[in-house]
Amino acid sequence: MILASLREHESYGYELMRRSARFGAEATNPGTLYRTLRRMERKGWCTSEWETSEGGPARRRYAVTDAGKAYLDLWVEALEKYQRSMDALFKLYSGKP
Repeated sequence: MILASLREHESYGYELMRRSARFGAEATNPGTLYRTLRRMERKGWCTSEWETSEGGPARRRYAVTDAGKAYLDLWVEALEKYQRSMDALFKLYSGKP
């Protein structure tokens, strides 16, 4: 979910939490999100840099890397296969051809 959001455009942690509602994650824990972002950064799937502004505190801006895009592509491919399997199961279960 985070990589898909970052693929659309770079973002800040709290913005990612707001946008995660699109994926059904309505109550994202900030600590969990930031631990996940740090783990993804260690794996090379995203990068971050501090941005400062005159009107507010410094914030960390996250961006997906090429490695993160490749991982996301693999993950989506696996989910598509899983979805096809689940669709076949439901058809079998419901008795529909």
